Amino acid sequence: MSQVRRDQPITDEVMYSVSVSDYSSLVGTSSHSTYKELADAALRLKRREVWLREYPNGNGKRPRTLVTGWVQSIAYIESEGRIELRFSKDMLPYLTQLTEQFTRYALEDIAKMTSSHAIRLYELLCQWRDTRQREVSIEWIRESFQLGDKYPAIKDFKRRVIEPAVEQINEHSPIWVKWSQRKTGRRVSHFVFMFGEKTDKKASGITDKRRKPKRTASADQGSQGALFGIPRHLIEQQARPGESYEDAALRLLQKKKRDQAVEAEQA
Repeated sequence: MSQVRRDQPITDEVMYSVSVSDYSSLVGTSSHSTYKELADAALRLKRREVWLREYPNGNGKRPRTLVTGWVQSIAYIESEGRIELRFSKDMLPYLTQLTEQFTRYALEDIAKMTSSHAIRLYELLCQWRDTRQREVSIEWIRESFQLGDKYPAIKDFKRRVIEPAVEQINEHSPIWVKWSQRKTGRRVSHFVFMFGEKTDKKASGITDKRRKPKRTASADQGSQGALFGIPRHLIEQQARPGESYEDAALRLLQKKKRDQAVEAEQA
């Protein structure tokens, strides 16, 4: 999905390629079995089912259910150390929405996380990054994590879901996070997450053990008070709810280019 450019439509006519070298650098491995791991992962993705339910008039009692998959075909090019995947046609509308709304973050931030709950919580923290604190109900967390009836006891919920997720985020990502709980009556009803960038060592009290990343053009621009040439104070003023700095900057940059094009035509 990260290969899909924002200014291009997602199509089932394109085979997207993933190489062993890309995968190895992402997860930090030099294993001789890396190609097999990549090939097996692609096959598991091919076999995953996606159930799409459409309700008549939005709230009908007898939904139409379509069962499809993420990808419709895989090509193995072992001699070149890569695989190619083609998205399923039925998924294209949903994938298009995903690229438009998804909060962008570096894939390497989650590559070493083994908990799906950690990855999901990290996605949410990236969406909330400008707030630095968020209180959510346990029911909301259950729905967001798609837990269903798992871990009904709060002690199991914290031990199996919240604590491992927070631990992995603090260990592998550029964000630190702390959490607490709030009760309604005698029952724990909400979790409170406090978080921020690990560069703020005084606030976090957590040491970033990861190797310091190389500076990029975006990082240099950000240190000078701008991102993609857009001043940060404008990004903060015009960002939409849940929108990251990068997404907001890209949107404002595209708007600026459109406005300039219109002015050029009028001139």
